[in-house]
Amino acid sequence: MSRVGKSPITLPQGAEVAVKGDVITVKGPLGTISQPGNKLVSVTNENGTLKLAPNDESREANAMSGTMRALVANMVHGVTKGFERKLTLVGVGYRAQAQGDKLNLSLGFSHPVVHQMPEGIKAETPTQTEIVIKGIDKQKVGQVAAEVRGYRPPEPYKGKGVRYADEVVILKETKKK
Repeated sequence: MSRVGKSPITLPQGAEVAVKGDVITVKGPLGTISQPGNKLVSVTNENGTLKLAPNDESREANAMSGTMRALVANMVHGVTKGFERKLTLVGVGYRAQAQGDKLNLSLGFSHPVVHQMPEGIKAETPTQTEIVIKGIDKQKVGQVAAEVRGYRPPEPYKGKGVRYADEVVILKETKKK
């Protein structure tokens, strides 16, 4: 059996899990997330702990039990604490400004870049060169951060561009005569 799939998920205070048919719904203080289940994995709620087990001994069911356990654990973490991704802008004149559900970026192009935030995702700009993307869905938060980084990824010679706060950019040496 999958090592990840074996470990149970303890539900923190305020989190509720409902398994109806083929849909797993997690409700918490920050919101509600639903995820389609899998026929190869059974989910049981025992006194505040969730246990996921494969329905048969096949390799696919074993692998899927670990995957589903990780997805449900991320849902529980998201509705109780939330997820965030930090981005930094490196470069002269690179700025960011959050306005409602839009993120305005000045990235050295001849035009400003406006990124529309999807539902359930918020962007904050503590300073002009920092962006914090927050939400309850880990996949959406990571996807939005990757899309914003994709407008101007860090270039390898000066390191200018949008990068994750914990990203290390290795700079290349310029050509010598």
